[in-house]
Amino acid sequence: MIDIVKEEQQKRLNRVHIDQDRALIGTGGYLSPEEHLLEDVLIAVSLKKPVLLKGPTGAGKTKLAETVSAFFTQPIQSINCSVDLDAESLLGFKTIVTNDGVSEIDFVDGPVVEAMKKGHILYIDEINMAKSETLPILHSVLDYRRMLTNPFTGEVIKAHPDFSVISAINEGYIGTTPMNEALKNRFVSFSVPYISGEHLEKLWQEMFPTAPKTLHTLMLNLADDLMEQVKQGLLSEEAASIRSLLYATELALYMDPIRAITYAIAEKLEDDQEKQLVLALASSWIK
Repeated sequence: MIDIVKEEQQKRLNRVHIDQDRALIGTGGYLSPEEHLLEDVLIAVSLKKPVLLKGPTGAGKTKLAETVSAFFTQPIQSINCSVDLDAESLLGFKTIVTNDGVSEIDFVDGPVVEAMKKGHILYIDEINMAKSETLPILHSVLDYRRMLTNPFTGEVIKAHPDFSVISAINEGYIGTTPMNEALKNRFVSFSVPYISGEHLEKLWQEMFPTAPKTLHTLMLNLADDLMEQVKQGLLSEEAASIRSLLYATELALYMDPIRAITYAIAEKLEDDQEKQLVLALASSWIK
């Protein structure tokens, strides 16, 4: 690991507080399919650059963000975007509290404000699912200013030195919209592909060390086959989701593998021909 990342790690370790926020620290464990991907993301975070992770569903974008959290021993606040996401969901809301019989208005910090004040990582998942009119609130947070004027309270919030932003998008999926250029230009962008080969085998061995060898062989070969069919355009990208393959493996410890693959992978596909192709590929590896 290069010096700037080591120095930033030590700075954040020196500032971390042993309190309830430690429960928000990610577990880590991301296995990078590319030699420099994880290291380069850590460099960008060390330089206080907002990071955008682009890749298909189940490729490990959230696990990568949690691994950054674990590396820096830094709590992570998560926002799951949708068309219903509004300013209150990001910044917080006013509520009435009673102290000694007297009612007063209090403000409950949302994930953006809390992460900025406490120096947490702010993880914004599926940022391109949010309404375009909601996200400009974050522009001053994501650029060199690293600050925010809360429209609900008038408070000017300057980000803690450790505050970091990691966002993730699944490009081209139903319900997503292209990010506007003003927002996209504030990020350093990384492509996160599916893991394969030795990395995938290592992940399976770590997660299912006692699974039968035949099941390991089936799932790893199926992963390769699904990825090849995706490359040839015969399957949609979601069919090769590593998350779905892991689910299928876990189910297969307790039921017939074909049923497990049906539930975890095939039945989530919309096209009947794709479903049949997945099951045919799986069956070809079962003796």
